[in-house]
Amino acid sequence: MLFSVILALLSCTKARGPEHVFVEHGNDLLLAVKRFVGFIKRGDFSWRFNIINIVAKSNYHNSVVFGTYKGRAEIFGQNYSLLLKSVKKSDSGNYIAIITGAQNQRVAEYKVTVQDPVSPVNLTVDSVSSSSDSCNLTVTCSTGDSHISSTFKCDAPNCSHTGKGSMKATDFSTLSVYLQQDFIICNHSNQVSWKYSNEKVNSHCKTHSESESLSGGITICAVKTVVVSVSLIIMVFAVISVHFMQKLKKQK
Repeated sequence: MLFSVILALLSCTKARGPEHVFVEHGNDLLLAVKRFVGFIKRGDFSWRFNIINIVAKSNYHNSVVFGTYKGRAEIFGQNYSLLLKSVKKSDSGNYIAIITGAQNQRVAEYKVTVQDPVSPVNLTVDSVSSSSDSCNLTVTCSTGDSHISSTFKCDAPNCSHTGKGSMKATDFSTLSVYLQQDFIICNHSNQVSWKYSNEKVNSHCKTHSESESLSGGITICAVKTVVVSVSLIIMVFAVISVHFMQKLKKQK
C-alpha cells in the first residue's frame, strides 16, 4: 500500500531533465537521491549508467555493486544515494536512479562530466610604449597549447583594457586576461579548477609625468639632505671652537 502511494506521488511529479555535475579526475562523487523513496519491499532500486549498464542495485534486504564498479562504488540503504570513488574520464555519462516494479520510476538523474585540472598559465609583457601623459602595455597570456594577446592603456593614475581578444574558450576550458585594480590577471579555468598569473601595471608602465614627479621628489630630497648635513657640520665646528677657546682661556 505504501509503495503504491509513493509510485502515485512520483507519477504526478513533473519530469525534469538531468542535473549536470562536474568533478575533477580522481575525486569522489556523491549522487544524491533528493526525492523521498522510503523502504522498497516490492521491486528493486537501481543506479544505471547510460541507461543500460547497472552500477548498483538495492532492495529491502541487501545491496549489490556490479562489474568494474566493485570496490569503488557504494549505495546507501538509508536514501539510496550513490558514492563513486576516484572517478575517471570513462565515468562521464548519464546516471539514472530507477525504482523497478509494476511501473518503472526515475527518482534521480545526473549528467556527469569528469575533467582534468587545467594547466598552468604564463603572463608575459611583450612591449611598453610611453608618451608624456599615457602608457600602452601589450601582454600575452598563454598555456601549453593556447594563447591570447591584449593591450592596456594607462592615463595616470587610471588604467583600462583597450585590446580585443580578452577571452578564448574551448569545450574544456577558458583562457582570459583582464585588469583588476593595479594588476593584469591571466586566468585559465574550467568547471573544476583554475590557475592564474599576474603582473603589476606600475612595475612596467610609468608615464613621463610620473617619472618627472619622481625625479623632482628625488632632487628636493637630495637638496634637503645636503642642507641638513652642512648645518650639522657647522654646529659641530661651532661646539669644537667654543670648547677650544675655553681651554685656551684656562691655560692663560
